[in-house]
Amino acid sequence: MANWTAKQNKKFEEALALFDKETPDRWHNIARCVGGKSADEVRRHYELLVKDVMQIENDQIPLPNYRAAGSNGRSYANEQRLL
Repeated sequence: MANWTAKQNKKFEEALALFDKETPDRWHNIARCVGGKSADEVRRHYELLVKDVMQIENDQIPLPNYRAAGSNGRSYANEQRLL
């Protein structure tokens, strides 16, 4: 599948808010808003998004391993205390 730019993803998100599942020709309308993508590409992108959200909600995606300390050696809790 072709890569999506950050700008296309933003337009995709905005178009999803405009065209709900009851909208006739939803994927064609969203594709027009995104630009450079077909209705099928937009639909597949949406299906992947739904799959990702379901995996996150079902705790099937591991949490990122964030470092406990910042680059200056202070922990997040210590930085919060200082604020």
